[in-house]
Amino acid sequence: MKKCYLYIIAAGLLTMGSCKKYLDKEPDNRTNIKTPEQVAQLLTSAYPKGNYILFTESMSDNAEDKQGGGSGLDFIDRINAQSYRYQVVEESPDADDGPDFYWNACYKAIAAANQALEIISNAEDSTVLSAHKGEALLARAYAHFMLVTLFAKVYDPATAASDPGVPYVTVPEKEVFKQYQRNTVASVYDMIEKDLLEGYPLINDQIYGNAPKFHFNRKAAAAFAARFYMFKQDFEKVITYATAALGNSAEESLRPWNTVLTDLQYFQLQAEYTKSTTRGNLLLQEAPSVWGRSYPDIRYGLGDQVVTEIFLTNNVTGTSYAYDIYGANPQVYNIPKFYEHFVREDINANTGIAYNTIPLLTGEEALLNRAEAYLRTGNANSAAQDLNIFISQNMDDYDPFVNKVTPSRCGSFYGTSSQTGVLLAILDFKRAFFIHEGMRWFDILRLHIPVTHVTSSGEVFELLPDDNRRVLQLPALTKQAGLEPNPR
Repeated sequence: MKKCYLYIIAAGLLTMGSCKKYLDKEPDNRTNIKTPEQVAQLLTSAYPKGNYILFTESMSDNAEDKQGGGSGLDFIDRINAQSYRYQVVEESPDADDGPDFYWNACYKAIAAANQALEIISNAEDSTVLSAHKGEALLARAYAHFMLVTLFAKVYDPATAASDPGVPYVTVPEKEVFKQYQRNTVASVYDMIEKDLLEGYPLINDQIYGNAPKFHFNRKAAAAFAARFYMFKQDFEKVITYATAALGNSAEESLRPWNTVLTDLQYFQLQAEYTKSTTRGNLLLQEAPSVWGRSYPDIRYGLGDQVVTEIFLTNNVTGTSYAYDIYGANPQVYNIPKFYEHFVREDINANTGIAYNTIPLLTGEEALLNRAEAYLRTGNANSAAQDLNIFISQNMDDYDPFVNKVTPSRCGSFYGTSSQTGVLLAILDFKRAFFIHEGMRWFDILRLHIPVTHVTSSGEVFELLPDDNRRVLQLPALTKQAGLEPNPR
C-alpha cells in the first residue's frame, strides 16, 4: 500500500482512496484495447476531471470578503480562505475542488492520453486511428499547459529557459519508484507546442458522434492553440488560430446573452449555460465538484464591492452588461452558470458524486484573445471590431450606432492612449464575462496584474507582480518523486 501511495502522488495517476481498487484490477488491461471505439472510450479519460475554478477565482480580484457564513462545506471554505490569503492550500488530494486534486486529475488525464498513444503506435494499421492520435496529443498538451501555468512561473522569454516547470510525461507509467524532473518552463512549452502542432492537423470531428464538445474538436483545438500562443506572446499565431476557432461568423461562436439567455429564469439559465448545444461552448468537461452549489455562498467571492466595480459602474459602451446579478444580499450574489448533477458509483446507492460541467474553452475567450493579439500587432481598429462583435451579444439594449466602440472612444473613456484604452476594454470585458469561471486569474498571471485582498478584520494580502505566491505550491509528497517545491 505504501508503494501504491507513493506512485499515486508522484505520477498523479490516482487518488489515495482508489489505491486498493486499482490493485484489484487487471495490472495492464491496455492489451485488450484494440478497436477505434475502445481507443475513443479510453480518450474520454484524457481530460482533467478536476475543477480549478474555486482556487483561481478566490485568488483573483473577483473575490472580496463578503463576511458571510461560507458554504457550510469545510473543505470548500478552507480552500477558499487559504487561496484568498495566498497561503499554501493544505494538502487535499481527495478534495475535489483543490489544487492537489487538480494536479492529480491532470496527470491522470495525461496517463490516459499516453496509454492511447502507445496503443495507437503499436496498432497494425495506425492510420485508422490518426484522428484519435490527434485528440490524444491535444489532450496531453492541454493538461501539461494547465499544470505549467498554475504550478510554475508564467512564461517569460527572458527567464523561461531557467524557470522550473513541471514534468512532461510522454510514456505510460510503469515504474513504482520512478523519479521525475521538473524541466524548465521553456522546455515544457516546446513540448506542448510539438504535441499541438502534430495533433492539430489530425483532429477530425467525425469520430466524436453526437458529443463533439466533450472532445478536442477542430474549433476547440484552435481555441486552445490561441490561448497557448497568447501566453507565449506569439500574437500572429493567436490571430490565426482564434480565427479558425471562430469560423466564418464570430457572432455564431458566442453565447446569445442579450437575446436568448437574458430571457431565461434562474434554473433555466443555470442548466443552459454549459449545455453542449449552447453557442460559445467549444470544449466542456464534467468534473467531480461542488462548485455549482457553493459559489454563491463562499465567504471570499463576488460581493458588493466587486459587483459595483464590474457591473454597476459605467463601461466604455455606455450601456450595461446583459448578465443579471441574483441574490437577496451581497453575501449570495451570483450569476447562474453551473448545473450540478449526481452520478452514482453504485446503482444501489441513494446518493452519488456531485458533478459540474466546466467550460474549458469558449468562443468568447478566442474572440477576446484575437482582439488583444490584433492590438499587440499594431491593428487597433481590428481589435475594436472584435470588441464590437462581443458587445453585440453581451450588452443590454444593444444599439450598434450608440454602443459601438472605437480606439479613440476607449482612450477617452479610460483617460489613456487609444492603444491602452482598447487593452483595458478587452480586460474589462473578459473579467465581466468570465465571472465565477476562474479565468480572470490567467490574465492576472499573464499580465502581472497586482491584486490586494482585505479581510473584515483588517488583514491585507497584497500580491505584487513578482510575488512567488502567484505560483501554486506542488503537492507536498511530489518531493519524494524528485520534484523540488516552489519557493515561498
